[in-house]
Amino acid sequence: MRSLAAAELLSIWETGWGVTPSERALALLAPAFPELTPQNLATLSIGDRDGRLLTLREATFGSQIDATAHCPGCGERLELAMQVADIRVADLPDQAATENSLSVEGYEIQFRLPGTADLAAVATESDLARARQMLLSRCLIAARHTDADAPLDQLPERVLSAVVAKMADVDPQANVELAVSCPNCHQKWEASFDIASFFWSELDAWGQQIVREVHALASAYGWREADIVAMSPRRRQMYLELIGT
Repeated sequence: MRSLAAAELLSIWETGWGVTPSERALALLAPAFPELTPQNLATLSIGDRDGRLLTLREATFGSQIDATAHCPGCGERLELAMQVADIRVADLPDQAATENSLSVEGYEIQFRLPGTADLAAVATESDLARARQMLLSRCLIAARHTDADAPLDQLPERVLSAVVAKMADVDPQANVELAVSCPNCHQKWEASFDIASFFWSELDAWGQQIVREVHALASAYGWREADIVAMSPRRRQMYLELIGT
């Protein structure tokens, strides 16, 4: 992975307006992992993709993560502070491990882990049960029962549920759950943490701040946007402080 310059991040932020969350995730990863083709990136397992996003986020904004959650009991807004290492799974599946098999109730199932392209294909489906069915139909490869091929669209629900559980087991980075306790009402629950949407929200806030800084410095000194963006954050701040003196 290579770190992204401020100008690259600003370009990704600008092109990210109006596109899907899946497209945003791939837009962030593409310049950071130039050795992977767009097809490679789109077919990475979600855990592999999110692990790479965590690495890129750490290189971009540091290891500290400050998130928020709302208590489902009393509605209290909670501040959550953690490190990237706290939510990183040490062993991620590589691309060769995205195809797996499972034996359950006499069925032998072959499946692959879902990737960004699969999530994008079902993103417009509002019915969660239908979206789950569509996703599984894309990821199931083959099934056998009592030494005969079994139709993939006729597998029992308990078998499909076992496949979903196996997917989560072999690709744990794809579903990060944070143990949260509310200091106000003492309710405990697990909150999902999606690095793709969180990283993008940070980039959006950063992009808006950079635009404001460019406007202030360009208005005061007549400098070009490219020159201002190329400055270190500390140097930009020093010039911003001088404007009012």
